[in-house]
Amino acid sequence: MELNYNIIKDISRSHGDAFYLLDTEQFGLNYHELLAAFRKYYPETHIAYSYKTNYTPRLCRMIEDMGGYAEVVSDMELEIAKRVGVPMEKIHFNGPVKNIDAAREVILGGGIVNLDDYSEVPAVMQIAREHPEKTISIGIRCNFNVGDGVVSRFGFDVEKPAFTQMLHELKAAENIQIAGLHCHFASRRQETWKPRAEGMCRLVDECSPEMPDHIDLGGGLFGKMKNSLKAQFGMHIPTYKEYAQEAAATVSKHFEGLDNRPKLFIEPGSALVGDAMRFVARVKSIKDIRGKAIATLMGSIYNINPTLNKKNPPITVMHDPTDGEAADYHDLDFAGFTCIESDYLYRGYNGPLAIGDFVVFENVGSYSVVLKPPFILPNFPVLEITDHGIDIIKRQETFDDLFHTFNF
Repeated sequence: MELNYNIIKDISRSHGDAFYLLDTEQFGLNYHELLAAFRKYYPETHIAYSYKTNYTPRLCRMIEDMGGYAEVVSDMELEIAKRVGVPMEKIHFNGPVKNIDAAREVILGGGIVNLDDYSEVPAVMQIAREHPEKTISIGIRCNFNVGDGVVSRFGFDVEKPAFTQMLHELKAAENIQIAGLHCHFASRRQETWKPRAEGMCRLVDECSPEMPDHIDLGGGLFGKMKNSLKAQFGMHIPTYKEYAQEAAATVSKHFEGLDNRPKLFIEPGSALVGDAMRFVARVKSIKDIRGKAIATLMGSIYNINPTLNKKNPPITVMHDPTDGEAADYHDLDFAGFTCIESDYLYRGYNGPLAIGDFVVFENVGSYSVVLKPPFILPNFPVLEITDHGIDIIKRQETFDDLFHTFNF
């Protein structure tokens, strides 16, 4: 929906001077476009949405409704999946530290737990012994060089003897099935996706006499963004199609002609939700400090960019069209409400601005609401503009929300 000052002002009257705006239509569009891009080359592709990127329940339920899977990394995220109705067999449980009771629930319910380290093997073996009547399906997280210059800390080093030993022990168990091989690398660069696809296909050939149910290439994909944001990365920002050409086409070629081709999973987060959320913050003051113009907003860098990557998101300033008080500024910085000196949401704004204006920040869907610390103020509401009005996706947090676990 196109926003204007009057729409934002009306929302502010009921929900305060700062709030998130969710766009579920854009989220759904991203899901279908990304899946279609990969399925063009490999029809057996599925999406397991990365809950940790933005675990807003409305989005997680949409993934289930659209036929996707849930990728969780904790018992907390597992509980979200259960509450929004995700069947256990559609849950993939990752992460370096897993609650054993949660892992047992996923395993026995038919979901996939991807083992990250040899220390997790005894627990899986114990679960298998306790339930000899069940065939337990697990996955293995694999770590190898994809040319990104990073030594990832996750998964098994596939070049080490311990990897082979682990596979031998699991295959020796009568009721354990290695259903899938998994990897995840943090780099979102296009050129790292073909090496990860090639590496996983090679491991299938080397490790599994029988074709696994699936291979999982993890996440690490850029989403859609405006050119002003793309330019700040200093690299090419791939499209969904370009990622698919590198990865899905490689997997398709490797398994060409086979009747029992494995399913292919990807685990996007930012690629789906990055541009599906905006943050609106009101201008509370404008000052000049030794020749530097600074506007303080009812919002913080921690609301939009808690990873502190120092990139300016796309913004739109909403000014009251009946107010002639706006002045023109050059190189103005938007500062946050916190008492942290480095709390700036945007640097180098040029244009008109007045106290009471609203600044709309785009591309804030990734990690914002899940990493925002409870620092100085409770977090702001998450809303969605619909044909029927304003839906409250997440209400404004309160003092009691934050402090009911403390003893006073």
